[in-house]
Amino acid sequence: MFSVAIEDQIRRTDAAGKKRTAQIYRTALNNFMRFREWEDLPLTALDRKTLQAYEAWMRERGLLRNSSSFYLRSLRSVWHKALGRRGAPQPDPFDAVYTSVDKTVKRALPLAEIKKLKTLRLEGDEAWARDMFMMSFYTRGMAFVDMAFLRKTDLRGGLLTYYRRKTGQQLIIRWEPCMQEIVDRWGPNPTPYLLPIITRTDLPVYNLYKYASARANRNLHLIGWRLKLQAPLTMYVARHSWASIAHSRHIPLSVISAGLGHDNERTTSIYLASLDQQQIDSANRSILRLL
Repeated sequence: MFSVAIEDQIRRTDAAGKKRTAQIYRTALNNFMRFREWEDLPLTALDRKTLQAYEAWMRERGLLRNSSSFYLRSLRSVWHKALGRRGAPQPDPFDAVYTSVDKTVKRALPLAEIKKLKTLRLEGDEAWARDMFMMSFYTRGMAFVDMAFLRKTDLRGGLLTYYRRKTGQQLIIRWEPCMQEIVDRWGPNPTPYLLPIITRTDLPVYNLYKYASARANRNLHLIGWRLKLQAPLTMYVARHSWASIAHSRHIPLSVISAGLGHDNERTTSIYLASLDQQQIDSANRSILRLL
């Protein structure tokens, strides 16, 4: 049956260490089963008519097209994996619904706003959220999940080495004084983790990461409101901002792509083969000097 096969795939994904992806799959499954009023169906019975009705159901409940597309893309991915070698029926039923991404409001902050955010007088959770945002910006837009699971042993000889959880790609970042200032400001972390995100060991670390992520974005929203920003301020804005500012400084696209770890693009992969690590570090340093 559909839910049984999808649940099995979710467990396999989780066991492979891809907890974030497993959580996305579970959210997609739960949303679809709510639409079905928890009535199961055979795995191969998913058809165009059912998916079109599901899409309409989501839109009627106020979901924007990008949001409904996210649920449909996630469901499509795990459904294809659950089918395995049998393959999807032809034509693919997901061809009947919208699974692309509409262009959204620009999420990058200009350099002037980054400077204002850096020097804003804040305390407590808001100060911590701002520092985590700046740390992401300093580290070329590192994803919050990667920041959370950085270990103290990942920092050696002035270089921070980590693997992106999303792609498994190894990235190396030169450790700059502004990064160390944030670590020093929040004091020693009693756990093996480098940053003040996961600071306890009495609960599952993934749960602690999710709590910290929500805490950071909640406080960034408040800060963004205070600064009268046009778009919501979130951790992901740091990544967009680094790329946008780098582009405005005429840093080559190949360097920006390598700095962000975009190994899923064919053109980027070609450039990565001959890109010098010092060139990436130099690009990041040139941005940090602007602050």
